[in-house]
Amino acid sequence: MIRLLTALLLLAHLAIGQGTKNQVQLTHNEAAKSVTVTVDGKPFTAYIYPGPTVLKKPVLYPILSAGGNAITRGWPLDPRPGERIDHPHHVGMWFNYGDVNGHDFWNNSTSIGPVHKGPFGTIVHTGVTSMKSGTGQGELTVTADWLDKDGKPMLQETTQYVFRAGPKERTIDRITTLKALDQDVVFKDNKEGLIAVRLARQLEHPSTKPEVFTDAKGVATAVPKLNNEGVTGKYVSSEGVVGDAVWGTRGRWVNLTGTINNEPLSVVMLDHPSNLGYPTYWHARGYGLFAANPLAPSVFSNGKAPALDERLTAGRSLTFRHRLLIRSETLAEPVVAKQAADFGR
Repeated sequence: MIRLLTALLLLAHLAIGQGTKNQVQLTHNEAAKSVTVTVDGKPFTAYIYPGPTVLKKPVLYPILSAGGNAITRGWPLDPRPGERIDHPHHVGMWFNYGDVNGHDFWNNSTSIGPVHKGPFGTIVHTGVTSMKSGTGQGELTVTADWLDKDGKPMLQETTQYVFRAGPKERTIDRITTLKALDQDVVFKDNKEGLIAVRLARQLEHPSTKPEVFTDAKGVATAVPKLNNEGVTGKYVSSEGVVGDAVWGTRGRWVNLTGTINNEPLSVVMLDHPSNLGYPTYWHARGYGLFAANPLAPSVFSNGKAPALDERLTAGRSLTFRHRLLIRSETLAEPVVAKQAADFGR
């Protein structure tokens, strides 16, 4: 079903009329469990919620630039030649966390090996509450439940997506509110979180050696060196940190630059000043994981900062705002800084 959806999104409606009007159209297909987003009939992204037998959380997948190139990895839903096949829980753009009342939402997938012991949490889509298309902008509001290992809801999620389009630009705002239900919920310091994108191979950093990465429970994943042909990614943070050194540092934004099929790209993730822990820590890896996580200061600082262990008491809510900017050119630091200032207003 996912592969068919991807093919339909990539091939359907190559143009609407003449010229470019930046018309953002949202279409809900309940049978396919998806909301597709197009710009002038051309694919932008899709909100997909196939259910726990396929994915353990709803995601945006795929995500395309204004030039029509997918910035997200295809595997495991729609594999492409030359991709890495690590971390099957890295799909599209998602939002979850590695320790919520002791439950691991981050590593949960249909391909969990015996090394991952759990308990695991699952995020289940519960509804599309509003949907709006328009010129230059479309909006989608959805709800979901964060379930514990026994299927009992711990958190109720309400997420608003704002999709914007210009001639050389796509942006996605994600505004997520988490409400604790009948018990307190603790987000214990854990590096696995919070908002993330798994990138196309071309946007990874060139790999100079095989590496092994360890998750929060000590489980190791080997990430081999691959053919670096066409691999052009480079992280730069708001604080001037470059490359893999971005991992574990704080910043208002990170700009990932690279090229796909001769299209120069800047993929920028922006933190919002209202967010808990602003400016966020970056859980960004050169092998293609681009994530922001404000909830684990003790982990990212190697114990120099005190643990946050954020407690959300029963009935209370917590809201996070993030923006993903995809621009079909290499953006200079002052331009990104202005984007961040505009987002923070």
